[in-house]
Amino acid sequence: MFKGLIPIVYGGREVWPLVEGGKGVAATNHASAGAWAAAGGIGTVSAVNADSYDPEGKIIPQIYRALTRRERHEELVQYAIDGAVEQVRRAFDIAGGKGAININVLWEMGGAQRVLQGVLERTKGLVAGVTCGAGMPYKLSEIAAEHNVSYLPIVSSGRAFRALWKRAYSKASEWLAAVVYEDPWLAGGHNGLSNAEDPLKPENPYPRVKALRDTMREGGIPDTTPIVMAGGVWYLRDWEDWIDNAELGSIVFQYGTRPLLTRESPIPEGWKAKLTRIEEGEVLLHRFSPTGFYSSAVRNPFLRALEARSARQIAFSTQEAGDHVFQLDVGVKGKNFWVTRGDLLRARGWFCEGFTDALKTPDNTLVFVNPQEKTEIRKDQADCMGCLSQCLFSSWADTETNSTGRLADPRSFCIQKTLQDIAHGGDTDQNLMFAGHSANNFKRDPFYSNGFVPTVKQLVDRILTGD
Repeated sequence: MFKGLIPIVYGGREVWPLVEGGKGVAATNHASAGAWAAAGGIGTVSAVNADSYDPEGKIIPQIYRALTRRERHEELVQYAIDGAVEQVRRAFDIAGGKGAININVLWEMGGAQRVLQGVLERTKGLVAGVTCGAGMPYKLSEIAAEHNVSYLPIVSSGRAFRALWKRAYSKASEWLAAVVYEDPWLAGGHNGLSNAEDPLKPENPYPRVKALRDTMREGGIPDTTPIVMAGGVWYLRDWEDWIDNAELGSIVFQYGTRPLLTRESPIPEGWKAKLTRIEEGEVLLHRFSPTGFYSSAVRNPFLRALEARSARQIAFSTQEAGDHVFQLDVGVKGKNFWVTRGDLLRARGWFCEGFTDALKTPDNTLVFVNPQEKTEIRKDQADCMGCLSQCLFSSWADTETNSTGRLADPRSFCIQKTLQDIAHGGDTDQNLMFAGHSANNFKRDPFYSNGFVPTVKQLVDRILTGD
């Protein structure tokens, strides 16, 4: 047992202060979450468009048959509720009365409040708590209290938590089980990096977590309410000075990337194999997500193609202005595209390379793509099923108008499509592959020597030693 590490009381029983991070779509399911709880920790079922099963136990493909976005959105919400309920029930059975089962939702996913309500109504007594981030989930506390479950908001700064506490959480403080601090520079998936922070200048998490604890103390929240450290956690021995630290109060550790490579992990074998080959620096903090948030993923050909697409970008004016005095003569129809001489020459060069179509962005720029890319972009935008509350890529919004009112952005991508694909066997080179920045440790950690893939129990036991 690692020095100083002791169980905490959560969900009415003692559990190890180890949380399995919830990862959607379908990258954390009943098998992994149930096994993590059975090992004595807090397992997390992703409630983001989770899988359902037919009577034979086969995954039901999430196919959208409706003609309109709004109708497809309703299909998506029902898929999400049914899938999460099924996953929670199965995880609870696997846990066998040990540990605890949480669910994770993204506040900015389409229909988030409806999905959360629908899942909790059908899983009474099975879910210990709800973790929620990707936005400012003010209503999380109200919904959790209504269903008598704990809530664990995910934030990346004390400032964000202060806003949530003052506006809503202070009114349901008895259901606040913990606050998750997600390091925006190290955690995989979407994160809460703000405009005031530099994505290229990572900050030490210790003073940021201390500031979060200070903010919690201002609100009268006791030090026994844990802060969950998420992002960059691999070896507990690296965090020895955080354990039993009076300055920080109770600390729990969340693992998101490490549980991907276990026997119970639901991700395909090709994805698991790729994890073992990730090099240091290969995970990219980027802003291509249609959510508008920064996120971290493996810099594979999929991400490199998005980088290249944005690099093939020029500004334009609809009339002669300043140095925009040259009419663009490639990639567009019409004459109302005025560009600089340098950009005209660049555009002609891209055209000669096969990037013959220029697509408008919401920022009065054009990106040059090849005909195949254009067809895929337009189809994906047309097939939108409203998986986000607001989508930059398709301009969908979960409002009465079902539109953000802005031009759809071709520099982004359909996140539902690619996450569903990679989770169900799609090409790891041609899909978004979320990972934390410590993923290169799979290649370096001797625990994984000779292709060893542990069970969840073996992984938890290893973590408890400090390694």
